[in-house]
Amino acid sequence: MDDQPITPHAVPVFDTEGNLTYTGDDGRRYVVGPLPELDEAQVDQVMQRLLAGQGLFADLESLANQWLGQVCGPDLSRAAALALLLSSLEMALDPADDDGVS
Repeated sequence: MDDQPITPHAVPVFDTEGNLTYTGDDGRRYVVGPLPELDEAQVDQVMQRLLAGQGLFADLESLANQWLGQVCGPDLSRAAALALLLSSLEMALDPADDDGVS
């Protein structure tokens, strides 16, 4: 996996499913996710916040790779550990499970 965050190569656009997407400088299409109706200025604000968070994302990616390196072994494949990590993070960060604390 590349150590550098993917920089948007083209302006973000909404696809036919209403997802905010952009093309990265690696040529791949990235889906940010479904967003409420936004005007162009709001899309720019969202993208600025995403860009501002790149450093934190890089830290998360590094920590996730360290965790994977520590837990993977003959009895736990990298793919299985990654699935466990992602599902655990999704459950831990799901606002539906939040007790009203933000």
